[in-house]
Amino acid sequence: MVDMEDTFQSAEEHQIEPPKVPPEPLPPIESRFLFVDVAALRAKQLRKGARPRLDDEIPQHHKAERVAMEEVRRGLVYYDVPPSRPAPEAAE
Repeated sequence: MVDMEDTFQSAEEHQIEPPKVPPEPLPPIESRFLFVDVAALRAKQLRKGARPRLDDEIPQHHKAERVAMEEVRRGLVYYDVPPSRPAPEAAE
């Protein structure tokens, strides 16, 4: 049987870290493909319950995708692009 006090104590021990918001907006994303990928991942976070990072009021009828695109456009979403792999050499 699980002791309820242990459950509440363990929940209090795990503090939720605030989201990392850049102190200044990130440079705009030049590639529209990267923009779509970053916005799609952020929309997924929003649908799972993440709070929007926009300062101004967001009407409740806006879809998560629109909010995510606006956050990415304003440079409020961190993203990391992995280094490109070198092209494999052709076998001779």
